[in-house]
Amino acid sequence: MAISFIPVDDDSTSGGITLEEDNLVKMEAGRYRFRAKFDYPQLEQLDGSQVLNENAQSLLLEQEGGEDAEKVKSLTFLSYSNKLLAGAWRFLTYFGRDSMIATLLLAPVLSEGQGGAIEAVIGSVLERLNQTSGVVCHEETIGDYATFLSIQQTGMASTAPGCNYVMVDTDYYLMPLLERYFLQSTVGQQRTSDFLNTVSTLDFGNAGLTYGELALINAKTIMTNTASFASDGGQIKENLIHLRDDVPVGEWRDSNTGIGSGRIPYDINTALVPAALRSISALSAAGWFPDYPEWADLAAQYAQVWEDDTLALFEVVIPFAEAKNLVEDYTNAAGMGFASRSDLIQGDIVFHGLALDGGNDQSIVRVMNTDDCFRLFLLNTTNQAQLTAFVNQTATNIRSPFPVGLLTPVSLVVANPAYGGDPVYAANFTNSAYHGTVVWSWQLSMMAAGLQRQLERCITSDGAIVPDFCSDEVVYNNVRGANNDLWDNLEANSEHLSSEVWSWTISPEGEFVFAPLGALAQTESDIRQLWSLTFLAVRRDDRFR
Repeated sequence: MAISFIPVDDDSTSGGITLEEDNLVKMEAGRYRFRAKFDYPQLEQLDGSQVLNENAQSLLLEQEGGEDAEKVKSLTFLSYSNKLLAGAWRFLTYFGRDSMIATLLLAPVLSEGQGGAIEAVIGSVLERLNQTSGVVCHEETIGDYATFLSIQQTGMASTAPGCNYVMVDTDYYLMPLLERYFLQSTVGQQRTSDFLNTVSTLDFGNAGLTYGELALINAKTIMTNTASFASDGGQIKENLIHLRDDVPVGEWRDSNTGIGSGRIPYDINTALVPAALRSISALSAAGWFPDYPEWADLAAQYAQVWEDDTLALFEVVIPFAEAKNLVEDYTNAAGMGFASRSDLIQGDIVFHGLALDGGNDQSIVRVMNTDDCFRLFLLNTTNQAQLTAFVNQTATNIRSPFPVGLLTPVSLVVANPAYGGDPVYAANFTNSAYHGTVVWSWQLSMMAAGLQRQLERCITSDGAIVPDFCSDEVVYNNVRGANNDLWDNLEANSEHLSSEVWSWTISPEGEFVFAPLGALAQTESDIRQLWSLTFLAVRRDDRFR
């Protein structure tokens, strides 16, 4: 990189900038115009017509300034032929989790085929896979920052890119994404052979390996890591998926207290793992892993155990009287002016904790949350009694106003600490905490898509088994009501839905009022974030109004 400057002030001279001892830059007083030139290879950006598939081209015709037009503009800005970037202006690079979640939700509108957005995402994940451990790259380090870190860590000024592999959840999104595209899309089916034979070329340590070989490495890792829990008598906490040793984070709530300092996350174990196993089974049956034909049945067997036997380990049941007292105590302790609404509690409160083995000696992190969306969106579970209870409690918590449940006028908060029973919960999960009592757009999108996916099972015409909850009038109406309550709320907050995360304050009249998170905390969300554009594809299904 070369930097030059031109004085734009009569008082400035060509000697206005000098390099002093200890590499300090000294500038004489004046005004300067800087120009920077660099020789890094440039990415090939996808324009709007290239990032959207044929059926979604109409989104390009929306009037300038419309909500969808702005989302498409942002999506185009973040989309390139070999990867999609996570956000702007921070995180303007590859993030595995963000890319895959966004692609799963945006798949109905994203371009397919060679040079399309979906293959750009899948290819970017495979290129950065750790071929030794089979884990997926969370975040890449490139450019001058990669060189800076190389100097710091090795003393050598290398320009080689690097990858961060600390996240655990990221390992389990790849298989569902492969199944969604290569088995469920006509274009993906036609592209399977050519894509799997594509040879890795980027400088992340996988050069010469094919994409098919890299996908197999990840599948092997998942099969190995999930075998113990799926074994006879293996359904114990110790065999669940834990965060990596000495790493305080490992899934999307990646602030230190985001899952209450827990070590065994709810979303990974009850949704992501069984979803990945279901996808390995489907891919194996389609011939993807010819050296492991037994995976078609074995992965399905593993998935069944993980689906059926993990939820109970995370279940929290708060008896009616205790629940009312906890909510009232929390409301008084918070002192923010919102009502407790405890009169709305009509029975025991049921939810699933954010994690096991939490901080402050908490065996389970007793925080109601929106992570039920993963199971709704990624799985079609078949344990009928469990499914009925799960969708019913999810619907109830969505429909109940905070702090009894999750719903506020500015939409669903991702965490409700009212039932914790320990002051540490209210202290850590606040309306100024990054993963506290705040609203995340993509969680709303996945919850909405997940509810509609489960309701669609009630009107299936493909011969699939109709779940029992569909014929339970009370439960079905509760789930359908939750879907409509959520969509009514989303439509009322449409102007905020392309933001990444936002919060609230309480007005003098005791009402919840929208507030940018950055107005309440040092942490700010990006101007645009890839996974916050997913309402381009997630739409209200009028069949369930």
